[in-house]
Amino acid sequence: MENEVFVDKEKQEKPKVKIERKEGEPTAAFKGASWGALLVGVSAYLIGLFNAAMELNEKGYYFAILIFGLYSAVSLQKAVRDKEEGIPVTSIYYGISWVALIVSISLMAIGLYNAGSIVLSEKGFYGMAFVLSVFAAITVQKNIRDTQKARERE
Repeated sequence: MENEVFVDKEKQEKPKVKIERKEGEPTAAFKGASWGALLVGVSAYLIGLFNAAMELNEKGYYFAILIFGLYSAVSLQKAVRDKEEGIPVTSIYYGISWVALIVSISLMAIGLYNAGSIVLSEKGFYGMAFVLSVFAAITVQKNIRDTQKARERE
């Protein structure tokens, strides 16, 4: 009987580990979901591209568009955020960031529209994987920035 009481006391005395989250910092679940969406989007796009029955130069075009889209989205997110926070951003950089993202999305749309060797379902697959990847890249960048800012406030 004494052992039972001791076991109960042991369970009660165990402190629960609570992860401290700073004010303004995204939750671990949101960070994980963002990284997961980025990995799923990019992986699906690249696996689809690897298995596609298209010429190597066409695969290179779609790969370059993905990289260009991801970079331009992160660059634009940073420029917009910097501008909102009063961090100096030149108008040329801000404008180029907008143009780069618009061009990458346009090139993707034009490429898919004109791709005769790709069936409609594949076009939709590439379009959705591209959009998911670009959105996730923006979210991951935002999470990194929010986490960094929250920890600097300490």
